[in-house]
Amino acid sequence: MKLKHVLWVTLPVLLIYVFWETFTQPGVNDLKGDFQEVSFIRNENNTGPVQRIYAVSVSDTLWSEMEKYGKLMPHTKYGTTKVFFFATGTSSPEELNLEPDHFTNDFKPNCLASFEKNGMGTISFKKYPFGK
Repeated sequence: MKLKHVLWVTLPVLLIYVFWETFTQPGVNDLKGDFQEVSFIRNENNTGPVQRIYAVSVSDTLWSEMEKYGKLMPHTKYGTTKVFFFATGTSSPEELNLEPDHFTNDFKPNCLASFEKNGMGTISFKKYPFGK
């Protein structure tokens, strides 16, 4: 009889803990820097590697926050996720291409940083990837 009472007390506590952990995970909105997605493109390939490319505006050059933002973006096994960061108020690409040089050269001087997570899960974060 005592085991039954312990289970009735433990089960609700465990369920509350699981729900709490599920719904209080950190997200993009918790980061400093006022990140705004400017443009996004994804290839239509659902049977092979998925490519995701983002252009994001950010209000400050908080490098660690940019890297955290990149790590929070969706990633598919064997796929590639790339994020290009631009300062808010500067020109940034409204359209991206899947081919390398994902946007025109006009926007490259405005790119503050780039984040890439490749198919093997290796992360690359570069400050001023196209020069200052």
